[in-house]
Amino acid sequence: MRLSTPARVILGAVTALVLAVVYLPLLVVLANSFSTSRNLAWPPPGLTLEWWGRAFRSQGALDALLTSVQIALAATAVALVLGTLISLALQRQAFFGRDAVSLLVILPIALPGIVTGIALNNAFRTILDVRLGIATIIVAHATFCIVTVFNNVLARLRRTGTNLEEASADLGAGVWTTFRLVTFPQLRSALFAGGLLAFALSFDEIIVTTFTTGSGVTTLPIWILDNLFRPNQAPIVSVIAVVLVVISILPISIAQRIGGAEQVTK
Repeated sequence: MRLSTPARVILGAVTALVLAVVYLPLLVVLANSFSTSRNLAWPPPGLTLEWWGRAFRSQGALDALLTSVQIALAATAVALVLGTLISLALQRQAFFGRDAVSLLVILPIALPGIVTGIALNNAFRTILDVRLGIATIIVAHATFCIVTVFNNVLARLRRTGTNLEEASADLGAGVWTTFRLVTFPQLRSALFAGGLLAFALSFDEIIVTTFTTGSGVTTLPIWILDNLFRPNQAPIVSVIAVVLVVISILPISIAQRIGGAEQVTK
C-alpha cells in the first residue's frame, strides 16, 4: 500500500509524538541520576557521579536486586517447564475443551494485575493458609510468565508440524527420545526467547508482588517505590530505575533479535 506524502508526514509526526511521550520521561530519569540536586529538580543544576557510587554501595538496593533476580529466575524456570508441557498437550493432542483450556492459560496476562494479586493473596492466606514470602511471589509470577513461554512454543509447534516426529516414531524412537532429539532442538530458540521475556516480566513486576510478598522480602521495584519519597533518596532511586530499565530491555531486545533472525533464515 502506497501512502501519499501528506499521509506519510502525518503518520511520521504522530509516531514521533507517541515515541516522545513514552521515552522522554525515561530520559528525564536518566538525567536525574546524574543530577547534583537531591530533589529531582529540572533542569539539573549540575552533573555528578556521586549517586551512582552510592547506589552501588546501598546494601538495601543490592539485596533487593538479588531477590528480584532469584525470583525472576525461579519463575522463569517454572514457566519454561509448565508452558512447554501445556503447549505440547494443546497442540499435539485433540480433546474436548482444548480451546477453553488455552483461554484459561492466556487469561492471567490479560487480567489487571491488581485483580490477580487480590485473588492470589486470598488463595494463599485464607484458602491454603500459606505464609507469604518468596515462594508465593514465585508462584504468582509464574502464573503470567507461563503465557510468554506458552505462546512462543505453541507458535513454533504450529510452524514445524509433526512430520519429523512421526518419522522418528516410525523409525522406532520412543516418546522421550523423539522429544530429546527431534522436538526439543526445534523448540530451543523459542524456549530461549520465551524465557527471556518471562524473566523481564517477572523482574519488574510490582502490583502482583505487593499482594503476594511477606514481611522482610523486598524486590527491586518495591524498594524503588518505598524509597522514592524519602529524603535524599530520590537521586539514588533514579540510578536504580535506570539499571532496572536496562535489565528489562536486554532480554526483550535479545528475544526480538532471535525472532527476527529466524524469520530471515526461513
